[in-house]
Amino acid sequence: MTEDAPVADIAPEIGPADAAGLMDRPEELAFELRAQEGAIWTGGRLLIGIVTFAFASLAFAYFYLRSANNEHLWRPHAITAPTSIGAAIFTIAVASAALNVYGTLRMRRGLVVDWEVSGWTAVLGLLLAIAFQIWELTELPFYPGSSGYASCFVGWAVLNCGLLLGSAYWLETVLARSLRLRRAVAEDGGAARSALPVARLFRANLESCTAFLVFAALVELLFWMLFYVL
Repeated sequence: MTEDAPVADIAPEIGPADAAGLMDRPEELAFELRAQEGAIWTGGRLLIGIVTFAFASLAFAYFYLRSANNEHLWRPHAITAPTSIGAAIFTIAVASAALNVYGTLRMRRGLVVDWEVSGWTAVLGLLLAIAFQIWELTELPFYPGSSGYASCFVGWAVLNCGLLLGSAYWLETVLARSLRLRRAVAEDGGAARSALPVARLFRANLESCTAFLVFAALVELLFWMLFYVL
């Protein structure tokens, strides 16, 4: 080799194709997939935390106004929202969440159809609970600002519609994704057992959705106790 040989001939630069090849190595792809699964897991739990703050503010207002009871206007004449409609909302919402949990357990055993039936039934149940919640607002025996209880209840009803609608939308998107993946992963064990990246990300999304629905059921239980039982 001569002393005046071009540097490019001694150590050629790495081209774009070579750089892309380095990123396509199995260990790099596996790391990226784990990172995406972790992002879905973390995002779902962060969403639970954000929604918790919204309902925690409502709970604070409830207990503060109830303890203050200025001029005995917290709950005059022991007024309450229609208990029968409230019980129906609570029952349907919790049953929908429980049905989705049951379907998810069946999904883990490879029974995708069972989960899809449970999931679509849960979506319909959540939409029915929203309809009952809206109907209840038209049957209230008090005006929104007539008392502390009335103000808190109307705020709860609006937040509850948003919670149930968000839960139904998330679950519906997961179900729609399952239908789209059915043919793509059929030869690799199905959506429940496939090792393909799309199937793994689908299962991570389903687990986060199920965790959020369980959280929503706990919220329903807490505020049903506050507004209808206590």
